[in-house]
Amino acid sequence: MKLVYVFDAYCGWSHGFSATLTETARRHPELSVEVVSGGLFTGARRVPIREFGYVQGANAKIAELTGAEFGAAYDRLIADGSFVMDSEAAARGMAALRQAAPDRAAELAAALQDAFYADGLSLSEESTYRTLAEAAGLDADAVAAAFSAPGAAKAARADFRRAAEYGVQGFPTLLAVDGERVTVLAVGHATADQVDGRLAAARAA
Repeated sequence: MKLVYVFDAYCGWSHGFSATLTETARRHPELSVEVVSGGLFTGARRVPIREFGYVQGANAKIAELTGAEFGAAYDRLIADGSFVMDSEAAARGMAALRQAAPDRAAELAAALQDAFYADGLSLSEESTYRTLAEAAGLDADAVAAAFSAPGAAKAARADFRRAAEYGVQGFPTLLAVDGERVTVLAVGHATADQVDGRLAAARAA
């Protein structure tokens, strides 16, 4: 059995779920965690953030339920309104980080979201991945090169396909995958205790 975490780096609810994912991974070192990027803001949804009028209200709810923090630099992006969230670029970045340290994918996914939601960094910029790689003790040149390489775009498309194949319709979604059997452990919001209960039931089934 393994855990598959399907998220979008530009999804506020995924940011809110980071603590649950981190705690779940800590409690279950016997389970590998695969991170799959979703495509929340692609195609016609790649528009200035001001066009999503619900963002601030949603963030307040996320903070209330999960304790997730939204930094001042991110708040300035929201106030300006011109920033465009591009999930394909973020998925390329996640692929580059995952390639550098596949066993740390859950940790790096949380760091990627902090880069945006705490530090207000664009997930479309190579410099962001250099910063993340350096903070994680990874080869910053290798991660930056991977982000810009054709393989990252291919990996992003493959992630989007995998998310669809798993039937994921909302982010984040945490799955327990045991061979052909897939169990949904969480969608949107859940505590680590709730995930544990569902995981125990999946193991007993």
